[in-house]
Amino acid sequence: PDPGTLASVLTEGVKNTIGDSRVKVTYEPEYVPAVPPAMPDIPPEQLAGMIKATVKVEVLDGNIAYLKIQHIIGEEMAQKVGPLLLEYIWDKVLPTSAMILDFRSAVSGELSGIPYIVSYYTDSEPLIHIDSVYDRPSDITTELWSMPTLLGKRYGTSKPLMILTSKNTLGVAEDVAYCLKNLKRATIVGENTAGGTVKIDKIKVGDTDFYVSVPVAKSINPITGKSWEIDGV
Repeated sequence: PDPGTLASVLTEGVKNTIGDSRVKVTYEPEYVPAVPPAMPDIPPEQLAGMIKATVKVEVLDGNIAYLKIQHIIGEEMAQKVGPLLLEYIWDKVLPTSAMILDFRSAVSGELSGIPYIVSYYTDSEPLIHIDSVYDRPSDITTELWSMPTLLGKRYGTSKPLMILTSKNTLGVAEDVAYCLKNLKRATIVGENTAGGTVKIDKIKVGDTDFYVSVPVAKSINPITGKSWEIDGV
């Protein structure tokens, strides 16, 4: 009689059957499918202000940069507000001797932002194959490579880089951490990450208010041949 309880029981059954905690059954009579937002037509200064609200930057004792990121922006947004982000954030941390990237609250992000972040901590040449993402609905594998040119200067490959993680670190941030770890470019400090995915679809079950959330893409690291998904980083 209680649809919410039924959804919980089904979710537990699915977890016990396939061992994948990302697959969930939910009862959501009010659910409206999210439409990916178009690039908002607002001034870059206002966009930069919104991004700054999700990024904390400071220089700690010992000339160590601390950068807390909650959302990893994508290529389109980076192109639009890049110069302002350089001024507000990146130029402050460039002269430091080491950096801490705090991903403990990073729960969202865009796939196209992965090469951006990784490239700031690698050399311009040779280009590096960072990740491959297989999208099941389209049956297409996309290779992510480091970028030869970037807005602003690179942080480089010689200064120490630490990435803080928690059990809440999810999705795209996990991918960035896994890539930089396996490139031997960063030291990961903290809890095992959530073991999420780069893309989840919510599928309606027949003519009901039940939905199944299912991962529909898979990240495969070219160095390890494995994924950070399910197990985390």
